[in-house]
Amino acid sequence: MTFHLAVALDGTGWHPASWREPGARADELLTAGFWVDQVREAEAGLADLVTFEDAFALPGSERADRVQGRVDAVMTALRVGPVTSHIGLVPTVIATHTEPFHVSTQIATLDWVTSGRAGQRIKVSSDPAEYALFGRRDPEDRESLFGEAADHVEVQRRLWDSWEDDAEIRDAATGRFIDRDKLHYIDFEGAHFSVRGPSITPRPPQGQPVVTALAHVDTAYRLAARSADVVFVTPDGTGRDGPTGDAASILAEVRAAEGATDRTTPLHVFGDMLVLLDDTADAARERLRRLDAADGTELRSDARILAGTAADVADVLASWQDAGLTGARLRPAVAAHDLPRITRELVPELQRRGLHRTAYDADTLRGLLGLAHPADRYATA
Repeated sequence: MTFHLAVALDGTGWHPASWREPGARADELLTAGFWVDQVREAEAGLADLVTFEDAFALPGSERADRVQGRVDAVMTALRVGPVTSHIGLVPTVIATHTEPFHVSTQIATLDWVTSGRAGQRIKVSSDPAEYALFGRRDPEDRESLFGEAADHVEVQRRLWDSWEDDAEIRDAATGRFIDRDKLHYIDFEGAHFSVRGPSITPRPPQGQPVVTALAHVDTAYRLAARSADVVFVTPDGTGRDGPTGDAASILAEVRAAEGATDRTTPLHVFGDMLVLLDDTADAARERLRRLDAADGTELRSDARILAGTAADVADVLASWQDAGLTGARLRPAVAAHDLPRITRELVPELQRRGLHRTAYDADTLRGLLGLAHPADRYATA
């Protein structure tokens, strides 16, 4: 069984001091070339997909020694798409402060310009600073936030189906560009959105671009089970180099959440890990200590932090596969250093163990993940 591999991209890396490292290219952080090079590196490692982080509020804005400012994740994916060939592109979408109609057309456009390699990571926000940016009400309770996100995805999915696959005729001889009978109103009425449709963008090449979510708690597991194709989870998300024993228990929680839905295709479950890779584990741990000292605080993460060798990371990924996880999403601590170590050292190690592909074997992200092209819910015989 294929063990899938994703790379999570966040600026110069997931360590706050990564921008100070040699080769970090912090002065190019807002340029297209910076992002193109990172995604091409991940594609050279035959990764299934990359995710692009996003947020509306500035991170750690009280500190002048940390990176401030970012480029929009969806726009970045749209720029990278035409100059890559196989890898899936999955920008973060914050459902709490966006409209599903607009997002659905953005992701559908990304799917068209990449010939079927688009996805999104759906995210909720309870940050008062982000609410203030939009003049919204005070942050809601968790259930309401995740309910809004589920409705957001449902509206998007219906809009992607609002054009049947063959709605466009494009017959210049007869003057018929479109079959109007194959465009459909979605007439969605929910607690958070009221959307009639149809979309302004034809059905994406994948039919349904891939939806992903990061989940740590039961509410998020339920969102993923109801709305997503892939869920990113955090085995041993307590910090540094712990045991690997809770992957199976997290998987059981995800499957239990699935059991309360009517879905017929099981979620892909990817474990997240923040990695620092070097020739020896001692060298990796020393680099982590140096980065922590530069930042003035110890690195913390919702996911496991592993400072070690490619073989150390491969051992954990193998244990995750044994526990039933279907993939991993790796967060390079310093993109300039750790991303090439992932693609040029970890990937060959995984290939030697039969845990990673040796060539791309599908043309779409759904194909890479083994997901079928879905039927259009509104299509008639």
